[in-house]
Amino acid sequence: MKLVIINYGAGNTQSVKYAFQRLDISPILSNNAEEILAADKVIFPGVGHAQAAMNELKAQGLDTLIPQLKQPVLGICLGMQLLCKFSEEGNTTCLGIIDETVKKFDPKLKVPHMGWNSNSIEKSTVFNNGDNQVYYVHSYYVPVNQYTVETCNYISPFSASIQKDNFYACQYHPEKSGKVGENILKNFLAL
Repeated sequence: MKLVIINYGAGNTQSVKYAFQRLDISPILSNNAEEILAADKVIFPGVGHAQAAMNELKAQGLDTLIPQLKQPVLGICLGMQLLCKFSEEGNTTCLGIIDETVKKFDPKLKVPHMGWNSNSIEKSTVFNNGDNQVYYVHSYYVPVNQYTVETCNYISPFSASIQKDNFYACQYHPEKSGKVGENILKNFLAL
């Protein structure tokens, strides 16, 4: 299996790479369009600021490539948010795969949402694995919408994971979520 982790300068690529290596998969880190298109599966990680990340994607031509991907794609954290149409973080136009605006948590409350939290399963998909304790670090969130697979409650309910067609994404970090995260990555690989 050819697994490509999109390397665009705004991702938690090394920790994601190590998580797959623990599963005896050797992913390729790449921003090369041909390599990404030829992959069996694609990981779209992300850590950082939405506007800076979108600037990097545009500079590398990945903003037009990612929405065209037909193989299974897994967005992680900021990668999930960038799949949406717009983010309040830097008032940024994103990839537009999910017709939703990424919102900022109320700054008067404790932000970022960081640490372990539980999810509620809304629909059956790769993210369902029996246990639902996962690790979060984020200040922005995707509201609950028609593509929501799991919800989490922090200040108010938000999308913990989403799925639209071949695009799967989670706000939490499966690569930092122990056995639960490992099972999610295995489920994704088994698609």
